[in-house]
Amino acid sequence: MKHGMVLEKMTTGDWDQVRDIYLEGITTGNATFQKTAPSWEEWDRGHHGDARIVACSEGKVAGWAALSPVSGRCVYSGVGEVSVYVRLTEHGRGIGSLLLASLIDISEQNGFWTLQSGIFPENTGSITLHKKHGFREVGRRERIGFMDGVWRDTILFERRSSKVGI
Repeated sequence: MKHGMVLEKMTTGDWDQVRDIYLEGITTGNATFQKTAPSWEEWDRGHHGDARIVACSEGKVAGWAALSPVSGRCVYSGVGEVSVYVRLTEHGRGIGSLLLASLIDISEQNGFWTLQSGIFPENTGSITLHKKHGFREVGRRERIGFMDGVWRDTILFERRSSKVGI
């Protein structure tokens, strides 16, 4: 596969490396509002079981992607919130693109009609990645979160499936 990466379904055995990559994202200050990584059990409960993947090379996780529900209401069952994280030492190798393309395919196989992502404006790499894969900007949420003494905006992106009947 491209980049020597193998895409696999994420398992509990991947959690330590997935958590490390998530913590790297947290340290950037531009990946998430979270300040700590959850336990596996908490993370597992908050993400769709059929829509979580890792990109691996020689047993090392280089990145991961997953979908979480946007609401518990049944009318939103086909809407998922995208998370894509790549190990900092692996940036610029196309791993995020590989993961997001695969996550889109998986989402459509599982009946998702809309994917959304809230991205900090400063995270230009993530914005570029999402636009490359058909996400469109639908709005800016100004001062939506207060982090480290600073109000932060996010830009909301979404991608509608052309394969799931909407």
